[in-house]
Amino acid sequence: MGQQEKVATSLAGAVSEEISASLAPVDAQLERRYPGDPGTRQPVHTVYVPGDAFTAGTIRSWGDQALALLDEHAPDASSFAAVLGLPDELAEAVHSRVRAKLEREPIEDLRVDFEDGYGPRPDAEEDETAARAARLIAQAYRDGTAAPYMGIRMKCMEAPVRDRGIRTLDVFLTGLMEAGGLPEGLVLTLPKVTYPEQVGAFVRLLEAFEKAHGLDAGRLGFEIQIETSQAILATDGTATVARMIQAAEGRATGLHYGTFDYSACLGVSAAYQASDHPAADHAKAVMQVAAAGTGVRVSDGSTNVLPVGPTAKVHDAWRLHYGLTRRALARAYYQGWDMHPGHIPTRYAAVFAFYREGFEQAAARLTRYANRAGGDVMDEPATAKALSGYLLRGLDCGALDIAEVARLTGLTRADLESFASPRRGGLTASAQ
Repeated sequence: MGQQEKVATSLAGAVSEEISASLAPVDAQLERRYPGDPGTRQPVHTVYVPGDAFTAGTIRSWGDQALALLDEHAPDASSFAAVLGLPDELAEAVHSRVRAKLEREPIEDLRVDFEDGYGPRPDAEEDETAARAARLIAQAYRDGTAAPYMGIRMKCMEAPVRDRGIRTLDVFLTGLMEAGGLPEGLVLTLPKVTYPEQVGAFVRLLEAFEKAHGLDAGRLGFEIQIETSQAILATDGTATVARMIQAAEGRATGLHYGTFDYSACLGVSAAYQASDHPAADHAKAVMQVAAAGTGVRVSDGSTNVLPVGPTAKVHDAWRLHYGLTRRALARAYYQGWDMHPGHIPTRYAAVFAFYREGFEQAAARLTRYANRAGGDVMDEPATAKALSGYLLRGLDCGALDIAEVARLTGLTRADLESFASPRRGGLTASAQ
């Protein structure tokens, strides 16, 4: 046994204590403002359905329409792969999983829309539509036909429609309470936010509802839609979206980019309004940095090019949507909007291909990290967090299954979750 090194110090213990005391407020702010990812499932998309068009059969109808489009325009794995440019080794796995997904869970997140997709209606009509939406969603969760996440997008907090938006939300939430309570997958979306004060007002509104029904404080969260330039950059040069997250007081769950409203706000002509426009990239990059570490997720927008008509036109629309979705995934925007049943085959194809093509490499790197083994890449805890998050998202959407992940990594889902959320107690040595 070698000679034991002599350890010497020069600072008194009081120095460390004094520094810790001085940083205590910062420590508290870090915990409050940057809690990290919540560790819950993030849907790969959000589907908006106008309030008057939403029925008990909407989810199944979207799945059936998507399957019918596949049968008509890409009936087998090879033809679907040829349209999208999928490599041969992924063709069958992606195609079969897409079909299974459309049969089992065609929509992961559905928002009944009372804003742009619904428009102005007589008050009595909107009241009735909101009450019906609550009844149908409550019933869907009871009978097992609901999407994992469901809710409404109300009208915004601007003066001309504020009272109507508040009433619609009240009717909807009250209807859910009377039908048995708020479902776990409930999501609310606040659109066209321009000032943090509008977010703060929405928080007060949700607090009032919680108090009226004896709900736990903070039970109701919401997404913020970024659809105006003022939501990105304030007149004083600060990033408004960062202030909005703070104004939400821990209730914000997502930031959703509104492709067409935001583009129009900047004067982008209609022909060039798309999620890959430089203005869109800038907005989403600001959103992404503002949300990092806060537990608030970022969602991309949508394309308005629909896969309808003759086969050649459908294929063109599919290629466009697939390419935009893959582009977003590479930029860590793991969610987007889908506007038509024909979009969901390519949404899932892009998502499944993204996770399956990188699966073996991610599994190998995480296994080496977990076992402290060597390799040609030296990964750090932050990279292990990203690798495990990648595998978890693949599992959640159905691109991967736990048996194949366990076979390649020797890790359980609990192990993956520990690596993905190290602040909640990660594995520090080899996986157990």
